[in-house]
Amino acid sequence: WCLLLPRRQKKTASHAVTELESTKDCSQAGKPLLCPSHPTEELQLFCEQCDQPVCRDCLLGRHRQHPCDFAGNVIHRHGDALRELLRSSQQHMDTLEDVLSQVEEMGSAIRSRAEAVAAEICLFARGYVKAIEEHRDRLLKQLEDLKVQKENLLHLQKAQLQQLLLDMRTGVEFTEHLLMSGSDMEILITKGVVSSRLTKLNSVAYSTQPSVDDRIQFSPHERAGQCCGYEVFGAVLNKVVDPARCTLHGEDLHSARQNQLSGFTLLCKDTTGERMGRGGEAVRVTVTHKDKRDCAVKPTVCDNGDGTYCISYIPEEPGLYAVCIYVKGQHVQGSPFTVMVKHKFREHQGVFHCCTFCSSGGQKAARCACGGTMPGGYQGCGHGHKGHPGCHHWSCCGQVKESSECLCGPPSDTSQRGLLRTVAL
Repeated sequence: WCLLLPRRQKKTASHAVTELESTKDCSQAGKPLLCPSHPTEELQLFCEQCDQPVCRDCLLGRHRQHPCDFAGNVIHRHGDALRELLRSSQQHMDTLEDVLSQVEEMGSAIRSRAEAVAAEICLFARGYVKAIEEHRDRLLKQLEDLKVQKENLLHLQKAQLQQLLLDMRTGVEFTEHLLMSGSDMEILITKGVVSSRLTKLNSVAYSTQPSVDDRIQFSPHERAGQCCGYEVFGAVLNKVVDPARCTLHGEDLHSARQNQLSGFTLLCKDTTGERMGRGGEAVRVTVTHKDKRDCAVKPTVCDNGDGTYCISYIPEEPGLYAVCIYVKGQHVQGSPFTVMVKHKFREHQGVFHCCTFCSSGGQKAARCACGGTMPGGYQGCGHGHKGHPGCHHWSCCGQVKESSECLCGPPSDTSQRGLLRTVAL
């Protein structure tokens, strides 16, 4: 231990170091241990303060004032402490051996698990690659079919136009030859047939544009469902939205309520009138008050991802509004249109009753806002009183539908007192 400490320490600078093997040999041989400071003296004492064996001369020297005792008297105490420390060390050794065993087992488990996960990754990658390859082949097949379809339509249109052109060329050449070489009588005789033929050819309807276009696109971010159990992306698109064919749907197209959420649905269609099966179009909506130019409503456009768009807004002011819906900067079918925003729903302030007699507690002179009275009083038919207008109605405005909107404006003090009296009763 003294070898492990720095030599310059005062405590250990004068200590003599003896190899453990040599001491072991001495103990086995029964030879006494001599003091390194006094080679002629045997180590028989133990200095408690310095915690080291000493001889008699050491006791008379620098260990004079130190508590010392014979080795045989202190060996039990120091041996027991050393044995206790030995047991603790052995326990730590057992624990370390267990931990090392667990570390080795964990390393083996990690290697095994990594190999298993690597196999899963390879299997997944092979399946993914196979799915992508199949999806690629499917996309190429769709592209080829689309190309063939467009080419067939072009071939058909080309054949029809060529036949029409041939017929017209024949008719024109015959007519020119007739007018240049025919006699007057020949022209007059064949005029009717020639005119009929040319008129019929001129009336044939044909498109001045190719019947198809070259709008074929590939969208790599388009969800394409699943292939071999894997979700894949990418789609061949040949549909192009046509703003003139897009339509609007909903109950709130032409009427709305102040401070209430209103909305409608935009359905996008392609050039053939078929519904677009995907979203992502550039949709812009404006809602502006016709009388108050500074009163604009900020609408919300929600892309449903299936070719439909939910458009909602909350008008703060009543009046007539102009609503414009643009797709790719162009008005859709029916845009712009007007929306009448009514005042917010007015709740009834009166009583929904069968007659003033019932609601007033039997007072014949009671009168409600609808103008009804009960001069005849009770007719003997329970709640089937005649009343006004002859059925259940609201006392504030005379509306006969219980869930209707009140037709009265803010009541005056006089009418309010009458209403309060009726309601209280």
